[in-house]
Amino acid sequence: MNSRPIYGHDALLHRLGGALASSRFPQAALLTGPPGVGKQRIALWVAQGLLCESGPGEPCGTCAACLKVLGLGHPDLHWFVPIPRPKAGDPGKQVEQVKELLAEAWAELRAEPLHGQPDRMASHSLASVRLLQRMVALTPFQGDRKVIVVGDAERLIVQEASQEAANALLKVLEEPPADTVILLTAADPQALLPTIRSRLVPIRVGRVGDACVRAFLENEFEGSLDDAEVKRRVISADGCIGRALRPEGEADETKRAARLLKAMKQGPAEWAAAALGQASWGAREDFSGTLDAMAISLRDEIAEPSTSPERMTACLEALKRVQETRLEAQGNANPQLALAVLASDLGNLL
Repeated sequence: MNSRPIYGHDALLHRLGGALASSRFPQAALLTGPPGVGKQRIALWVAQGLLCESGPGEPCGTCAACLKVLGLGHPDLHWFVPIPRPKAGDPGKQVEQVKELLAEAWAELRAEPLHGQPDRMASHSLASVRLLQRMVALTPFQGDRKVIVVGDAERLIVQEASQEAANALLKVLEEPPADTVILLTAADPQALLPTIRSRLVPIRVGRVGDACVRAFLENEFEGSLDDAEVKRRVISADGCIGRALRPEGEADETKRAARLLKAMKQGPAEWAAAALGQASWGAREDFSGTLDAMAISLRDEIAEPSTSPERMTACLEALKRVQETRLEAQGNANPQLALAVLASDLGNLL
């Protein structure tokens, strides 16, 4: 990692900085927002503010502690990212494997800080939870406090644990030690157990403006992208800078969106089959990505000079319905049912 700035989110950072300076920042918080919006980067900013040598508040960004946090080298920062499940059979050896896997992940993040979404099979396993409990029990090494960040916390697999282990995690979140701040991030907070959500103070991280996404691409890619590619990525990002990095799977989402739009134009038999082919509860993130790709396709058609006024009106209404479904997908909507309703609406429009 390095000291790349945060693009956008000025109002949120100002509020968080005030909460840190006044000692009103919660000990256990959940940063929520769409994938790629910058939740983990903001969590690291909060960690800087908590560990900064000038004291809690907006981080100075230049002291040794702030630089160590961004370099993932501060001894009182513990960042848990989704990793492959450890293969060892012994629980103790599993925890040691988690430590090794996290160290490898951190090394990759240092080498390539502009990273996309983690591997779809990566998770926070029971062994990761056990390591987290150990980190919570540690005395801060360098300062007055330590910070634990759990990125993509919806991948937390507590169901595989014994009830005793799950209760231990919940107790840590309910009564963290006075010297510990725990930050979870999640694009889909509904995927977390309700008992875990109830112990966390929610912090919403909203999308940024297109100007911020463009500034990020122009500054961080140093002119290696032509204007057409920058424009395409700004549209694709939809206010989430991480999506402008062309995360793995974008091409598949685009193809899936094209197939769905084609099926919706061919009548009920075709779109019904497409809706049934959509994975249900376990793949909301994939569904959201497909909806985003559908929205981009419709925007592209609207922007085409050859699009007739009647067709443009239909595409605008279709885009509105896709965006409404996208919002529903962030809650408890069943993806198959939501897609069937959307397909019926778009079939009549397109």
